[in-house]
Amino acid sequence: MNRTFILLGVLAAIVVTAASSLFTVHQTQQVLITQFGQPIRVIREPGLHYKLPFIQSVITFDRRLLDFDAPGEEVILGDQRRLIVDSFTRYRIIDPLVFYQTVGATEQGIRARLNSIVSSSLRRVLGNEPLLSVLSTDRPRIMTEIRQQVNTEARQFGIEVVDVRIRRADLPEENTQAILSRMQSERERVAREARAEGAEVAQRVRAGAERERTVLLAEAQAQADILRGQGEQEAIRIVAEAFNKDIEFFQFWRSMQAYRDAFSEGTTRMVMTPELEFFRFFRDSSGRPPPGPGQAPAQAPAPAPVQ
Repeated sequence: MNRTFILLGVLAAIVVTAASSLFTVHQTQQVLITQFGQPIRVIREPGLHYKLPFIQSVITFDRRLLDFDAPGEEVILGDQRRLIVDSFTRYRIIDPLVFYQTVGATEQGIRARLNSIVSSSLRRVLGNEPLLSVLSTDRPRIMTEIRQQVNTEARQFGIEVVDVRIRRADLPEENTQAILSRMQSERERVAREARAEGAEVAQRVRAGAERERTVLLAEAQAQADILRGQGEQEAIRIVAEAFNKDIEFFQFWRSMQAYRDAFSEGTTRMVMTPELEFFRFFRDSSGRPPPGPGQAPAQAPAPAPVQ
């Protein structure tokens, strides 16, 4: 019975010793073996490995890409504008021994260091760049420069920085309101200029139309005066020709028009002597003056032969 207990005890001790000596390394892990807190060796190959039981410890580190999200911070750009930058970093542990000696066995130690390194690199690089470069296609170049600086400083902690990116870049609230106000003022200025240019063009078109109207009216008035003068000249010529064809008839017709204009109302009173030239057709239908004392009445001229 005692031999059985002893055998079981020995078997249990062997199992415990084997369990404490053997360990498995996963393909996503890398291991640092320490003895009494002092690092002994690094194991990167996956599989079953051993260590001295009870006196050696296994510290596991991840071989995959790790994330670090930096809190948003205010950065002054090269054109003295302020920008709230929110970034993230991708890194991996490449030297577990250096990592353990500088920041410890957990990832919490490296996060504080990365926060300081990333913040300093962002301020150095963005401090030399204007806002338009940060918001344009120059951003990949800027981020490559930041990543190189961060990676150079982070290697002393046994890590490799694979990528640094800006997740969000916003203006501070007070700057945003100021920029919106400035944009509104700029749009209003452009609108005023456009309205002023439109009014100038409209005034120029209106003045040109008014000038053309004045020219057209003047030309039309000049043409009308010319035509009127030509018409009056033609009328005078026709009247003169008619007058020369039959002077007596023309005198008679003009006198009849004068009588009609003078006596058309029927109440006209004229104080004149009958011997006036105006009344010659009242005295004689031929309009000849009366004979003098001792003169025979004038004979009417014989009618002209019909041609």
